[in-house]
Amino acid sequence: MMSDVALSMKIGVKQLGLMVLAISVAVGIYLALDRWILNQGLPEGLIQANGRIEGDHVTIASKFPGRIAELRAREGDSVARDQPLVILDDVQTRARVEQARRLVDMLEAQVEAAHTALAVLNLEVPLGIEAASAKVDSARAAVEKAKAVEQEARQDVARMRALLPEQAVSHQLLDQTEARWKVAVSEQASANGALSQAIKELSQAELGWKRIKAKEGDVAALERQRDQSYAALDETESVLRDLTIKAPASGTITTRMVDVGEVVTAGAPLLELVDLDRLYLQVYVPQVQIGKLRLGLPARVHTDAFPEQPFNATLRYIASKAEFTPKEVQTPDERVKLIYAVRLYLTDNPDHRLTPGLPADAIIRWKEDVAWTKPRS
Repeated sequence: MMSDVALSMKIGVKQLGLMVLAISVAVGIYLALDRWILNQGLPEGLIQANGRIEGDHVTIASKFPGRIAELRAREGDSVARDQPLVILDDVQTRARVEQARRLVDMLEAQVEAAHTALAVLNLEVPLGIEAASAKVDSARAAVEKAKAVEQEARQDVARMRALLPEQAVSHQLLDQTEARWKVAVSEQASANGALSQAIKELSQAELGWKRIKAKEGDVAALERQRDQSYAALDETESVLRDLTIKAPASGTITTRMVDVGEVVTAGAPLLELVDLDRLYLQVYVPQVQIGKLRLGLPARVHTDAFPEQPFNATLRYIASKAEFTPKEVQTPDERVKLIYAVRLYLTDNPDHRLTPGLPADAIIRWKEDVAWTKPRS
């Protein structure tokens, strides 16, 4: 009985020893691995990290609803800025554009005709007023002349009548003198009538200034209509242009949500594009080293595809929260496990050789006087 108990205790002690040994080995491996991760054989002032190149995703959508007539890009296609990607059915919009153009042409012709008529009025009215004024002056002169003739004839009649009792003049001469006076009176009345008519014609001619003002108002109204028609044409042509959805930037199509023949609503996503001019490498840095980093630090990105050409980058993002965090962080060993996402934005992408998904290593320099070195494998 005692031997069984002793044997059991011996086995338990042995198992406990093996567990302690395993824990010691695990701790040793973890510490060694941790030191390797932290040091990586790099000089003080450099930090190595790795990840995959990613990019800013742009969702491409249409401003207007419609049926997809053409689809010129699919997943994996590389596209250039302003390259047509999707064309919506534009038959009705083209008809509206043509109608708007015809209206613009009609109003433009009306405006041109109105300007011509206004120019003619500006020439005719002063000439008409000048002619009417001259006619009034002439009529006034005729009235004065007729008045003088009538006065003279009236005086002759008076003298003849005074001499008739003395038989100094004959009845025949008196009759002739009275006849001339009557003609003079009639001519004076006619001259006064001509003067009144000339004054009316002058007043009518002077109304030409009001006709010019009215014509200027008509021209201005036509110009406003023409300008509105131009604005409507511009708007319709803008809608027509927007029915051809173009790439907002150079990049790679990563997702296609639609196909030819589908009817889409305004704002519905059609394609997803990764901007090849805004690529970044997202890496993860342990908490014990994150304090060395700050925004704006320089970095160099190395890829297997271009092993002899490092790409310059700048640290522009440090996550505010750690990832892979244990539920309860109490000991220093557990805090070492915390890592932070860091984004290194590439300064440029020559010939768009780098693409999203490409694995890469990065060297981040947090001390200025440290020489650059290649990543340690």
